[in-house]
Amino acid sequence: MDGEESISSLVIGVLMVVFGLIGLTLAAGALDIEMAIFGWSLAGFSVVFLFGLIRRHFDDKSAARAAMGADHG
Repeated sequence: MDGEESISSLVIGVLMVVFGLIGLTLAAGALDIEMAIFGWSLAGFSVVFLFGLIRRHFDDKSAARAAMGADHG
């Protein structure tokens, strides 16, 4: 993963944290079930998306390590 892609992943990750917090705030202050469902869904989507970013980061690190090992082997 190059520097530019790393920075963009960080920015997207921070935005997803903000969206997750907004979703939790919406769910906590909801007066009707529809807004509560929307808030919980937004928070859940943010968590799943963040886990995907983390997985992609470690997959890239693993691929780079495997390529480095193949070059030296």
